[in-house]
Amino acid sequence: MQSFSITDIGQKRSVNQDYVYCHDDPIGNLSNLYLVADGMGGHKAGDLASHCAVDTMVEEVKQITLKTPVSILSEAIAKANQAVIEKASSSEDYEGMGTTLVAATVMNDMLYVANIGDSRLYLIRDGEITQITVDHSLVEAMVQTGSLLKEDARFHPHKNVITRAVGTNPFVEADYFEIHLKTDDVIVMCTDGLSNMLYDSEIKRAVSESGEDMEAAGRLLVKRANEEGGRDNIGVVLVRI
Repeated sequence: MQSFSITDIGQKRSVNQDYVYCHDDPIGNLSNLYLVADGMGGHKAGDLASHCAVDTMVEEVKQITLKTPVSILSEAIAKANQAVIEKASSSEDYEGMGTTLVAATVMNDMLYVANIGDSRLYLIRDGEITQITVDHSLVEAMVQTGSLLKEDARFHPHKNVITRAVGTNPFVEADYFEIHLKTDDVIVMCTDGLSNMLYDSEIKRAVSESGEDMEAAGRLLVKRANEEGGRDNIGVVLVRI
């Protein structure tokens, strides 16, 4: 596998609240680990929330004795949620903070994914891009009920309202996905600072133009998101099978 991770503050924000983790080698009982988080809260709270969640996930995965990927991710997410809640209660400045979280690991020919919030994981295969995760957001709920067209969701005034996040509820619930992988598949994990700036087809095109070079693809995605306005922080993890 070849992987690359990158974050960028974008063109409009003064603080980067996105945080990513990319580890190709075994960690605990997982063969690898990839994480993307997009913090929310006050000036420093969102930054702290994303770092707290990711760092806690990593440390927990190292120690968890469970064997199956989903059980490991589930346990680590629960600990990360608890850690963010405890951090939020330590100061009035941190009250209400939280973060999205996408976690992934590749074991043999399987991709295991956990998702909370509106950061995303895509799979690019045979020239096609598929969004694997489902956003936990107000506009996605409207799309699912048929009250909003999918093509209108990107420009809806409430598109940034998320309905689920790490650190905002004592009992966080993640969605889990399992995907059979093939050689040359590319996994794209990103915050909404990328997906709100580029259409899925534009994400696919940037990755395709970069060939097998995941670093080139990651830097090109950030460049194009910034060219489109860079209205938010941008976080990306790319993994090529």
